[in-house]
Amino acid sequence: MARTYHLKKRAERQEETRRRIVEAAVDLHGTIGPARTSVSAIAERAGVQRHTYYRYFPDERSLGLACSGLYQERNPLPDPGPWRAISDPDTRLRRGLGELYEHYERNEAMLSNVMRDAEVDPLVAELVELRFGPGMAEIRAALARGRRSKRALAVLDVALAFTTWRMLTRDSGLDRPDAVRAMAAAVTCA
Repeated sequence: MARTYHLKKRAERQEETRRRIVEAAVDLHGTIGPARTSVSAIAERAGVQRHTYYRYFPDERSLGLACSGLYQERNPLPDPGPWRAISDPDTRLRRGLGELYEHYERNEAMLSNVMRDAEVDPLVAELVELRFGPGMAEIRAALARGRRSKRALAVLDVALAFTTWRMLTRDSGLDRPDAVRAMAAAVTCA
């Protein structure tokens, strides 16, 4: 019986070490970005040696999956389910964009770094598609319902982009409600 207890404690310590490494990496990804985050910086922040890091994460992909999974769990995209009950496409669009833009606002630092790095790092691009793609496809499907025009759907794609939100709010100085109104009007007019 003492052996079982010992193994349980060891497993708990191992899980704690793994968690510290993942959280250190997530913190660094949010401040400097995944492409600029080194193994040495992660190990130092997590309080482990490099060989310990590699014991848990033998390659970049395994760490990327762990980090993106934890971040997505803590910061999920808005759930488009309730929007589907809104019959008016314009009302549904404003509600959906409002919630999506609120998500972008809360996660701006991480999303800015990750989207920037996805442009130059194939692994980051793969993880963005894996973690972000399906949820964004659901959001698009919910907000596209009732819109048949190819032009309106193209403008909807622009409205959903993180870079569009950032240009409207950070570069042009619109607040979230104004950004939502502007893009909802653009989709409706298209």
